Amino acid sequence: MNSNQVTSLNHERTVTVLSGALMLVLLIGALLADIALFVYAILDGVETVGHPHFELFVPAVVMVPVLIILLTGLFTLQPNEARVLLLFGKYKGTVRTSGFHWGNPFYSNGPQQTTAWAARIAAAKAGAKTGAGQRPLGRNKISLRARTLNGEKLKVNDKGGNPIEIAAVVVWRVNDTAQAMFDVDNYENYVTTQSESSLRHLANLYAYDHGEEHEATLRSNVEEVSAALRAELQERLAKAGVTVDEARLTHLAYAPEIAQAMLRRQQAEAVIAARQKIVQGAVSMVDMALKELAAKGVVTLDDERKAAMVSNLMVVLCSESEVHPVVNAGTLYA
Repeated sequence: MNSNQVTSLNHERTVTVLSGALMLVLLIGALLADIALFVYAILDGVETVGHPHFELFVPAVVMVPVLIILLTGLFTLQPNEARVLLLFGKYKGTVRTSGFHWGNPFYSNGPQQTTAWAARIAAAKAGAKTGAGQRPLGRNKISLRARTLNGEKLKVNDKGGNPIEIAAVVVWRVNDTAQAMFDVDNYENYVTTQSESSLRHLANLYAYDHGEEHEATLRSNVEEVSAALRAELQERLAKAGVTVDEARLTHLAYAPEIAQAMLRRQQAEAVIAARQKIVQGAVSMVDMALKELAAKGVVTLDDERKAAMVSNLMVVLCSESEVHPVVNAGTLYA
């Protein structure tokens, strides 16, 4: 096997667990029965033999913490939420059905929760606040809802080496909970890091707005660039069990240090394009004027007079300032 090839041994297995409502009724009933047994062992034992019935008293005492531990196996799942079942380090499956459930109370926290709690403890010691609006799921719960990553502006070089600012928004969701939990250290950080890396790589592959002939550019081919970004992100994030629903550029501009120079270049190109259009139109109009004069026999011009007329018409049509005609009252010939 190639050492550079990354393989995953973890794949999600969907399992079902017991109904939480049924187990709650049974456990509460068992707890009440155990309390009754505890009271009976004491009262009846004292009345009959002068001491509690130890053969009933000891099991009743032992069953109290056992039933309390069994009650901790109750859990709920909201729509688009899943729980990964991990028993003594071994993956047992994933529950995806929303509702009230009961599972083995010894299902432990996985690496994602351990990392999250460690981060919260470190932030508490440093006096930092956790992100507002973040609801800690706990107990190996993973949200399956679509999430939006609004990336920060990155300063990178495009294909031509020009520094640009670029940012993107990525809509993603967890598809395989086992891969997200066990194949990467923290899938949320993994998505953030890979999104930034993919965006930097994409910017290096395309020119900002002046590529070669028939070449896609970041500015002119937004749909194609967004599709390429999504494809690259999907390839990278598939290792973490993440599906990319959409990836799109949200910001694109030249870096401040070259923005003015690029603006002057764009203005110069606009002036050149306008001049080309004006010249093409003037040539067409001169050609039409000469043909109309010849066809209608208004005047017969030799080559020298045609050249003079063409020169005058081109000056009139291409000049940016107002032209003042000069009326010649004498003969055309010296």
